[in-house]
Amino acid sequence: HEGETCEGQFHGEGVAYFEGGHMYKGMFSKGLMDGHGVFTRPGGLKYEGEFVCNIPMGQGTYTWPDGSSYKGEVYNGIRHGTGTYKCAKNGVSYRGQWDQGKRHGKGAVYYNQDKTSWYKGDWVKNNREGWGVRCYPSGNKYSGEWKNNLRHGEGTMRWLKLGQQYVGMWHNGVQHGRGTHIWILRRAAGSQYSQSNQYTGDFVQGQRHGQGAFYYAGGAIYEGEWRNNKKHGKGKFTFKDGHVFEGEFVDDQMMTHNLSGNKAPTPLCGAFPPSGSESSILGPDMALTIERLLDKIPERNCETERKQVEFVVLRQGTDLRSVYSFYSRLGHAPSPDNIFLLSRLQLWRLLKDCNIHHHDITLTQIDHFIREDATTAEIHSPFTTMLLRRFLSCLVLVAYHIYHKDMVSQTNLLAACFSKLMTDDILPNAKNVKGFLFRQPDCAVVTVNYLNKCWEVYQAYCKVNAAPRDDQTMTCRHLLWMFKDLHLLDNKLTAARLLKIIAAESRDPSSLSSCVDLEITFLEFFEVLLGSAEVKCQPVSEGQEEGQLLSSPDAEVRRDLPEAEASEKILQTTNSPSQSVAAPVNSPITPEVSSPKSVETGKSSDTADLSTAQDVESQQDVEPNVNDKPQSAG
Repeated sequence: HEGETCEGQFHGEGVAYFEGGHMYKGMFSKGLMDGHGVFTRPGGLKYEGEFVCNIPMGQGTYTWPDGSSYKGEVYNGIRHGTGTYKCAKNGVSYRGQWDQGKRHGKGAVYYNQDKTSWYKGDWVKNNREGWGVRCYPSGNKYSGEWKNNLRHGEGTMRWLKLGQQYVGMWHNGVQHGRGTHIWILRRAAGSQYSQSNQYTGDFVQGQRHGQGAFYYAGGAIYEGEWRNNKKHGKGKFTFKDGHVFEGEFVDDQMMTHNLSGNKAPTPLCGAFPPSGSESSILGPDMALTIERLLDKIPERNCETERKQVEFVVLRQGTDLRSVYSFYSRLGHAPSPDNIFLLSRLQLWRLLKDCNIHHHDITLTQIDHFIREDATTAEIHSPFTTMLLRRFLSCLVLVAYHIYHKDMVSQTNLLAACFSKLMTDDILPNAKNVKGFLFRQPDCAVVTVNYLNKCWEVYQAYCKVNAAPRDDQTMTCRHLLWMFKDLHLLDNKLTAARLLKIIAAESRDPSSLSSCVDLEITFLEFFEVLLGSAEVKCQPVSEGQEEGQLLSSPDAEVRRDLPEAEASEKILQTTNSPSQSVAAPVNSPITPEVSSPKSVETGKSSDTADLSTAQDVESQQDVEPNVNDKPQSAG
C-alpha cells in the first residue's frame, strides 16, 4: 500500500496492490476501499466509481478490455438500478433499468450503431417481456405484447416495404387467434386514395384458419370457413358484379354442380362473368347491371335493348363521370385526387336537384327500385356507397320507372327513357345544388359530423312497414309529430313555417297539406332539421314586442297565414307514431395474399460478475414469408 494511513490502517487517498495483479487507487476508510476509486483486474477489466466497505456500490463505470462499458448504478458489484451498457464489438447499447445484473424493467436497446434497429419497452431478466415496440433494420415495426423475446399477446405489426399490417393476437412470434390483416395496394405519390385487401378472422400458426371474412380491393367479399390460408368449408362469395355463391368451398374453389349433376370444383375466377361483359361496349368500370329490368322486356328484344341503352350511356359518358365525381365530393374536405365513392345520401341529393321527385315518385320508392340484394337495414341507409357502374345502372332503372309509360311506343324503350332522363332532368339541373346540407361546401364539411347521431334519431321515429316491405320509413306527418313531441315549435318555428320547410322542394310548395303523408328519406329529414335550425337562429327583429316573444307557439300559429290552420289541424288529428329504434347500418369496404409468417429468434446473455462482458444480442429481422401475388379470386 502506498498512501495515507490512520492508526495503522489505510485511511484517505492511496494505492493498493493485491495478489494476482489486482490494483486499487482511490479513497480508503479504516483499512477498507470506501469512497471514490478505480479498481483494475489483471485482464484489463476496470471499475471506476463509488465503493462502500470494499464493494462497488452507487454510481460507477465498468470498462471491459474489448472497449465495452457500463455506466450507471451499481449494487454489491453488480449492475442494478438505472444504467447504460455499450458493446464495442457489435454496437449494441442498452439504456434503462437493471436488476441483479440483468435488463429488467423499462429500457431501450439499439442493436446497431446507426440506431435503425431497436426495442423500447418492458424487460424481464434479459428478455423482452410485457409491452414494447420493436423496429427492425428494414423499417418494419411491431408494437404490442412480448413474452420470452417473442411477439406474444395482442399487437400490431407493420411491414413497411410490403405495405401490409396485422392487428390482433400473437403466439410465440406468429399470428395466432383473432386478427385483421391488411394488404395496402400501391398508389400514386401525393394521393390520399388507396385500395386495400383485408382479412378479418381467425389465424392459426400464421395462417388464415377458422372463420373469417376477406374483403377484396375490387369489391368482392368472401365470408366463411378457412383452412391453411385457403377458403375451405361453408362460405359465401359475393362477386364484384353483385352475383353471390353460397355453399361449399374446397381449396379455394367452389363446389358447383356440373352437367351430370355431380359436384365439381370451380375456380373463382370466371365463375360468374360480369353480365353482358363479353359483348358490352362499356368498360368494366361502367358495365350495367340491369338484369331485373331486362326481365320486363320481351326476351327477343333484350339484347338489342341492352346494346342501345349502352350506346346512350357511352355517348353521355363524360358528363356522367363528371356528375358522379361532383356529387361524390359533396361534404368532403379537398384531397389531392378528389376520388370518393358516391354515397346514397349524395345520390338522393342529385335526384332532388334534378327534380326526379316531381315525377310522382318518392326517393324511398326509388330506393326499392334500385335495392338489388340490399338488406332491409341497408335499403334506406345514407351511408351505403356505390361505384360508377352501380350509379349508372341506378339511373337507367330510375329512367325506366318514370318514363316507360310515355315511351312505350318507342322501339328501344330503355335507350329512349334514359335519353329523356339525361336531356330533360340530369344535364339541365345537375351540379346546381339545392337544399340545406350541401349548398355551402364549407358548412357541409362540418355538418356531416352530425349525420350518425341524426340517423339514430331518424330511425327511432320511423315506423316498420308491413310485409312484404318490412323496411322502416318516416312520413312528413311523423316528422311533424316529432317536432311537437320534442317541443321544438315556438314563436319562430311555427307549425306552418315547418311545413313550408318540408314542402320547399316539392312540385307545388304552396300546397302544404299535399306532402304530409309522403314518405321521406334521411336526406329530407336531415335537411328539415338544418332548415329549422336556421329559422331558430335568426335574430329577433328590434320592433318585436316583449309580449310577442312570450306568446305561445300555438297562439303564433293561429295568427299566421291561412295555411297555419291546416297545419294545426294536421297536428291535432294525427296519431303519434310508435317509436322503434333500429341500429345504424355500417357498410364494409374492401385479393388476397398469403399472410406473413414471421418467427423471430434472438437471445442475449449477460453475466453479473466483473470478469466478463458478454452482453451481445443477436437479432434477426422479421421478414415475412409472403407471396405477394393475389389468389385467383382477386
